[in-house]
Amino acid sequence: MTARPTTPCPSCGKLRQEMLELQARLSASEQQVKQLQTELAQARKNSSTSSKPPSSDIVKPPKPTLPAPDEKRSPGGQPGHAPHFRDAFPPEQVSDTILHRLSTCPECGGVVHETGAAPRVIQQIELVPLTTTVEEHQSYSSWCPHCRKAFAAPLPERIAHGGLLGTQLTALVAYLKGACHASFSTIRKFFRDVLQIKISRGYLVEVIRKVTAALETSYQELLRLLPDEEVVNVDETGHKLKRLRWWTWCFRAELYVLYHIDAHRSAEVLMTILGKEYAGVLGCDYLSTYRRYMRECNIVVQFCLAHLIRDVKFLTTLPDAQEKAYGERLREALRDLFGIIHERDQVSDKEFQRRLVAQREKLLEVGTQRVPAGKHAQVMARRLRKHGQAYFTFITTPGIEPTNNLAEQAIRFVVIDRHITQGTRSEGGNRWSERIWTVVATCALQGRSVLEFLQQSVSAYWEETEPPKLVPSI
Repeated sequence: MTARPTTPCPSCGKLRQEMLELQARLSASEQQVKQLQTELAQARKNSSTSSKPPSSDIVKPPKPTLPAPDEKRSPGGQPGHAPHFRDAFPPEQVSDTILHRLSTCPECGGVVHETGAAPRVIQQIELVPLTTTVEEHQSYSSWCPHCRKAFAAPLPERIAHGGLLGTQLTALVAYLKGACHASFSTIRKFFRDVLQIKISRGYLVEVIRKVTAALETSYQELLRLLPDEEVVNVDETGHKLKRLRWWTWCFRAELYVLYHIDAHRSAEVLMTILGKEYAGVLGCDYLSTYRRYMRECNIVVQFCLAHLIRDVKFLTTLPDAQEKAYGERLREALRDLFGIIHERDQVSDKEFQRRLVAQREKLLEVGTQRVPAGKHAQVMARRLRKHGQAYFTFITTPGIEPTNNLAEQAIRFVVIDRHITQGTRSEGGNRWSERIWTVVATCALQGRSVLEFLQQSVSAYWEETEPPKLVPSI
């Protein structure tokens, strides 16, 4: 018996075709959702998951987490915290001591006798009226019948170079402008209301020009020292000059901080400042500029582990399950690494070194093996294969920090000043900014008075004597 041929059912074929179309649409939708989730994760990058500055988080800050009812605490000092009291002024700094004694009882008016207990002491600081002195210097001219010329009596150097403002007031203008972020208008108000002196913006600009020149020798001395430093941490931030993008470079050494303003963000800046044969260790982030400097000049680099942690943390926010798991494995390896670093004082030097090396190998193995096919995971794996060892220079070189926090902290002052002053407007403004920032940051690092250094620099410049050094040991 032969089987009869079956006739295809038109309705079944139509259903099959619709099912295939739906499956294709579903696959395309799933692909689109995955792409949108990845783009959303990239759009949600902040300072904790990328190299974006913390100030960018202010644009859309996360909603604050409200404490649980049982976690509420009162404002002010908390129980268990040690109180902080300012030290009393020593006797040599006390201008006057006023004794307060009772002669009669405040209630009955009778005779009283002191108990002998130590008195209650309150030291109060008061501002005395600020005064300025005005010196008038008159230079008379004399005629020499022999030379048949008239000669004017010479003025002291500080008068001839200083002009209207003396050494201390000139340094004060520079201090207000550089260390206090004050505008020229604010400085004018201060002189008018506090010192009772009227002064123009144009003359304040001239004062800043004089201080810029006075700081040149000290600044150039640091430029000569920088290439010989064993460790230099570097970072950069952008600012505007006549609507053009310029860059402020920050070089943080052990005893000083140097700022350099340049129109470029390229490796040529590093080759000019540090040289092509820099023999120290450069602490930096993973910017291509530093990688090129490392590659072309054979420089030893310590890439910032904090930046690596942020990039790894971003992997854990991706929608792809495999990429997310890859990021979690890397994050756990990094957490173990810093756990070892935090236990430094609990083990011997030899054991500490052994544990660091073992964890380094484990982390690089996690980052370069069993890598998912996702784009972001592959980029991270290529980075670790090519430059993974440069993240661990601190293990083999004592005195190296695993992060670039030193340079980032030093550049924070510049960022604040940039936001207040809106950048610079001229080449002279660039020179002023990089020099005064260098003085402020270096003096803060060494615990020195910025105002006192400015006074010494201005005085030396006008008297044509040796200026003070930003690094006293040189």
